[in-house]
Amino acid sequence: MDRSLQQVEMDKIVSLCKRRGFIFQSSEIYGGLASTYDYGPLGIELKRNIRDSWWKRFIQDRDDMVGLESAILMHPQVWVASGHADTFTDPLVECKKCNQRYRADHVDSKDCPDCDGQLTDPRSFNLMFKTFIGPVEDSASQAYLRPETAQGIFVNFQNVLVATRKRLPFGIGQIGKSFRNEITTGNFTFRTREFEQMEIEYFVKPGTDQEWHRRWMDDFMTWFTDLGVRPDRLRLRAHADEELSHYSRATSDIEYSFAWGWGELMGIANRTDFDLKAHSSHSGNRLEYFDDETHEHLVPYVVEPALGVDRALLVFLFDSYDEETVEGDTRVVLHLHPSLAPVKVAVLPLSRNERLAPKAREVYDMVRASFVAQYDDAQSIGRRYRRQDEIGTPLAVTVDFKTVEEDNAVTIRDRDTMQQARVPIPDLLPELAARLGR
Repeated sequence: MDRSLQQVEMDKIVSLCKRRGFIFQSSEIYGGLASTYDYGPLGIELKRNIRDSWWKRFIQDRDDMVGLESAILMHPQVWVASGHADTFTDPLVECKKCNQRYRADHVDSKDCPDCDGQLTDPRSFNLMFKTFIGPVEDSASQAYLRPETAQGIFVNFQNVLVATRKRLPFGIGQIGKSFRNEITTGNFTFRTREFEQMEIEYFVKPGTDQEWHRRWMDDFMTWFTDLGVRPDRLRLRAHADEELSHYSRATSDIEYSFAWGWGELMGIANRTDFDLKAHSSHSGNRLEYFDDETHEHLVPYVVEPALGVDRALLVFLFDSYDEETVEGDTRVVLHLHPSLAPVKVAVLPLSRNERLAPKAREVYDMVRASFVAQYDDAQSIGRRYRRQDEIGTPLAVTVDFKTVEEDNAVTIRDRDTMQQARVPIPDLLPELAARLGR
């Protein structure tokens, strides 16, 4: 079957994630905590690979980008200036019968979806998590867990500008945790209260912002497809005027076709000069750029591509998941791009025979010095191939009796085609590097 026509059920992804060590329910032995998840041995490798790919593509490989890591806790006035203290809200309704709470825009206005109770009138619910700094819990010590990483970039605009002497257009990117007290969560890691963001604030001259907005949309669509996401599962959707945030001149989402329908993968917003002007006004510090050409001070406009690491990871799992019938059995395989795969190479002795183990260990030690690798000698070679297919390992290297008795060569098996090739051990590392696109 053409993979572009398949829709993967969420239950299959959740089961695979737990079974193979990608994602676990947080605090599971205590019954779990709703909408919180822990990343297992394979999940953290996949997550790290996504972050590394984003950082290399959009920060390290560009002369117009620099990085930043700002604090999660910030001065409370930051969120007053940004508008989050007053406008970062969702409409909350509550069922008068079962007391279940919902976002008003996600349910019918008359009836509760789980019972016959009536809903209360909507009221605003601020999505920021509150906390307190110091030993006394009062309004003077109140702070917030940041709901986005963007404001840490804006308040450091002048610091970065002075330190790097960058000229417009230039951008600042960072990766970090954000927290939103969502009323309703769901669809596994698609919407959670704690998540990791990869955000860019790209500063441009006013008048060029619409052009840069289009360019960043194109750049990210290309990044996803370069990493193997099928183009027919991606689309751009521009926000209608009533959807726009208070700071936005224009916002477009890159959406992915999930089993439950189209869902937001990331947003690219034209934030104009709202944030820099707001922080200038509230802090009393001028956040401006001096244009050497016009000899004038100006407040740059900002284009913001914002992507959640957790949501990107979910998309890569959905998009790479496949089931095939091979020799009467079902083969589950993740067609992950080699740069994202948690394990690059599996080294598999044909059996646990004592004559094979020393050579297999020698090959494994050689391979893992250059690639993230696994050694597996449990059960039949066929079962081991299936396990590696299921976690997305692109290549498997098999050491057999011919290796130790005749040719000092191994067999490389390709995950996607299942084709095998014999390679001399002295040539193994260059061959693996070529196949993995190194």
